[in-house]
Amino acid sequence: MSVREIKIFPDKILRQEAREIENIDSSINDLARDMLETMYKAPGIGLAANQVGVDLRLIVVDVAPREDRGKNPIILVNPVIVEREGEIVWEEGCLSVPGMNAEVERNYRVLVKGFDLNEREVTIEGEELLAVVLQHEIDHLNGVLYFDQLSRLKKEFFLKSYRKYLREHVDTEKSKRIRV
Repeated sequence: MSVREIKIFPDKILRQEAREIENIDSSINDLARDMLETMYKAPGIGLAANQVGVDLRLIVVDVAPREDRGKNPIILVNPVIVEREGEIVWEEGCLSVPGMNAEVERNYRVLVKGFDLNEREVTIEGEELLAVVLQHEIDHLNGVLYFDQLSRLKKEFFLKSYRKYLREHVDTEKSKRIRV
């Protein structure tokens, strides 16, 4: 296992729709393990494959309390939301958009179908935090970032603040590529 580099917005891969995984082989298993290690080290509670530069439909999630993290993570291949219900507002952040957060409206409950690493179909029902994280990570696979859910005015302010954050903390070249 190894920790992979987390791609930072505006990296182009974060805006690409990820490809379906056709064969769950050892490379997918290795990728999932690397993603878990990367997520835990970051630290985060969810990670999509395109966040580590791989355009495949794979997510890892672990919303367990700190003392239980790593015991039962969720790994989903080709996840799809099949049911949505209710509304909730949650303050979200993202490993690919460091230093920022925003209140985002999401569905309170989701039902997600996908496959585990043994090619078995799995169904996961999530409410509150788990629902938010599943939606956030599946959005990543579709090239959507959490701030895309904001109103035009809030998104403009968010991106201006993010550009400033990048200039001060990360990379001035990246900050120049963000369009508001």
